[in-house]
Amino acid sequence: MRPLSPALQPVPEGDFLPHNIEAEQQLLGAILTNNDVYDRIAILVKAEHFYDPVHQRIFEKAAARIQKNALASPVTLKPFFEDDEGLKELGGPAYLVRLAGAAISAFAARDYAQMIYDLAVRRELIALGRDISAKAAKVDIVSEPREQIIEAEQKLYKLGEQGVAERGFVSFLKAVTEAVNVANAAYQRDGGLAGISTGLVDLDKKLGGLHPSDLLILAGRPSMGKTSLATNIAFNVAKAYKRGRMPDGSEGAVEGGVVGFFSLEMSSEQLAARILSEASEVPSEQIRRGDMTEQEFRRFVEAAKALESCPLYIDDTPALPISQVAARARRLKRTHGLDVLMVDYLQLLKGSSKDNRVQEVSEITQGLKAIAKELNIPVVALSQLSRAVESRDDKRPQLSDLRESGSIEQDADVVMFVFREEYYKEREKPADHELEKMAQWQSVMENVHGKAEVIIGKQRHGPIGTVELSFEGRFTRFGNLVKPWQSDSRIEY
Repeated sequence: MRPLSPALQPVPEGDFLPHNIEAEQQLLGAILTNNDVYDRIAILVKAEHFYDPVHQRIFEKAAARIQKNALASPVTLKPFFEDDEGLKELGGPAYLVRLAGAAISAFAARDYAQMIYDLAVRRELIALGRDISAKAAKVDIVSEPREQIIEAEQKLYKLGEQGVAERGFVSFLKAVTEAVNVANAAYQRDGGLAGISTGLVDLDKKLGGLHPSDLLILAGRPSMGKTSLATNIAFNVAKAYKRGRMPDGSEGAVEGGVVGFFSLEMSSEQLAARILSEASEVPSEQIRRGDMTEQEFRRFVEAAKALESCPLYIDDTPALPISQVAARARRLKRTHGLDVLMVDYLQLLKGSSKDNRVQEVSEITQGLKAIAKELNIPVVALSQLSRAVESRDDKRPQLSDLRESGSIEQDADVVMFVFREEYYKEREKPADHELEKMAQWQSVMENVHGKAEVIIGKQRHGPIGTVELSFEGRFTRFGNLVKPWQSDSRIEY
């Protein structure tokens, strides 16, 4: 159609940036001929994706007019380009007429847009590669190699995020079909669960399992057992993992799943010791001290051998930025698969906002919800509670006790609180000489001993309420609580 302008000629020494001027001309011509084309490609292409600066300006002006419900044609755009030096080199406003006249078909506009976008990403990758190479070559005390790697990962993550196309509107028929498929999967699955089983029967009944694309917040005061419950659920899901053919024909987890665990508070060894304590029934403090009998140590080693093939992956990097969590979760899904993501705990993640903590937590919760939706997995994030709980007579937590609660409560699909009354009652033990009070205290302790509650304070797709669980502190293990009418039968832990 026209020769390349001098600015667009191949750079010497093979330094040629990928582009396609003809595709840009065809897309612009299609838009100027039929403005409806813009709505089909606006989600994919922006002005900066065009290689030719003149084309960038034409697209920008056309988009601005179309967004105002005004006509964008060679005639209506002509006044904006009367003094444009770049366009004068190409023949002035008459070039707009040639663009519109040479447009072949609006039908292929989406393909042209995809090509323009892909080439723009390639140019970005080349620029990023050069930047990484230049920084690595410059030996500087201030810029450590590890920091350069993190910075490069973040830039790649941002570049990858730009390519996530918005879904836009979906017909009701398609939405209904997807809803029926989910209900059918729940109907076919044992126990009628739509999501992945936590391994805790009563909790599954309330939640319907862990649902893809949901953000679940598990909150509690220190020593309530948040991490223990999270590791129990992670272990149950990984232990039950079975791979097979999914209803849609693809390969995936038909039972249980691959679990990713971001442990920002505890090391991977400490987390593994907790899981081994539960599996081997050797108290965790004995494992830590190495104070085990020969039989206990044998059980411990056998449990370790049995669990070494469990698809449970732990990342114990402290103070991770939310962007890194997303990048690492995406990488894990690509390399090993990922069905459930656990984060222990939310307040230890970092956002980009350093000045406003509430804004930073809001960015973190929105980031976690975005991970859940993008990877189509449940994300379980642990959260600390404020000290307001301790000042009340009834220590049961509520939504307002969440630290920086506004954003957490808003973005979460499910908010659960772990509560063990036994913890508080132990600290109310009366003096030995107060016999009457001691008798009352012992009676209360008998009722609350070995019991825990998971209070569901918010659930977008189901009921709220309380689930009672058993808790064995020695093995840091939560289990299904046997009800009085179930005393003759055993429930598996």
